[in-house]
Amino acid sequence: MIKDWKHLFELKKTDVLGLDIGSCAVKMVALHKSDTGYTTTAAGITEIAASEDDNQRRTNTVQAVRKCFESARIKTKLVVCGVSGQEVAVRNFDFPSLLPEEIVSAVSLEASQVCPFSAADSAVDYNLIANDDNKTSGVLVAATNSLIKSKTQLAKEAHLNCILMDVDGFALLNCFNSLEDGQEDSQTHRTVAILNVGGSHTTLAIMDNNGWPFVRDMTYAGNDIVAQIAAENDTPTETVRGILSGDSVADEAGLGDSLEKACHKLITDVGETLRYYTAQSASLNVEKLFVCGGFALAGGFVELLNRRLGVEVVLWNPFDKICHNANREYEDIYAKTGPAMAVAVGLAMRSI
Repeated sequence: MIKDWKHLFELKKTDVLGLDIGSCAVKMVALHKSDTGYTTTAAGITEIAASEDDNQRRTNTVQAVRKCFESARIKTKLVVCGVSGQEVAVRNFDFPSLLPEEIVSAVSLEASQVCPFSAADSAVDYNLIANDDNKTSGVLVAATNSLIKSKTQLAKEAHLNCILMDVDGFALLNCFNSLEDGQEDSQTHRTVAILNVGGSHTTLAIMDNNGWPFVRDMTYAGNDIVAQIAAENDTPTETVRGILSGDSVADEAGLGDSLEKACHKLITDVGETLRYYTAQSASLNVEKLFVCGGFALAGGFVELLNRRLGVEVVLWNPFDKICHNANREYEDIYAKTGPAMAVAVGLAMRSI
């Protein structure tokens, strides 16, 4: 079961390890918070060996978690994991004023009506958000029990203790808000969004000025883009990954047109979601998009989004706003793979 989704918007009280188990890599981050802000005490990233067999892929994932933990030399075994994808639902609710004892049943009923999966086979939780109206408003979160069990079991098999299950989109928002608070975009009240493009899922997360979150997970992501480029050029997928993750941009490798074609669906999905958000909310148009995730590092990808989406698009590395300890062995991780670790950073900021 999810042990604590009542603290979706709270930050940490006890140091924990942020563990982001993706489809292609495992990311870990340990932070320490003081009066002056956050300091990274350890970080690690380990690729998951590819396999077509489900059982072997799971074994490879556990091995990657163990290897990442050992290489990062992190002391705590208390971890916060995240979930995303089609087995997770995030929805706002707005009820007439309810008594405290009436809220749980009302949220459960709402979840059964809005979740695209069986709420009876899911963990459901909520967070109330204050408003000026005489209403009970907030955000509900639901995730299938099978997804939660899978993530917690992966951590357990790697000899780690998952004490809290978060939502990737909320982890991104908490990370961004805590690091960017008081910066230019906060001061000018511009509406910004975070786009996390991983291997199997793409997450778009937005927080308006009133504290209302908007999170949407899309199934089209980095693996699909790579597969389409590989098919069009009759090239092995690993070769395409190597080109996209190299120092040269896709254009220089002759993949520029293929990259743009393969990203068309993602760009369309993101554009439609941004327009839907603007139409459904009282917020201003999203004016700036911060891009992170493993595929955000692909050469020419952020530049392509900047040309096609009609909003300012920038690569976001959360480590740019976090102090680092004196250990230089992590510097390459911070500088080269920082955007891929945004979810892990947000998970490490959680409270227990």
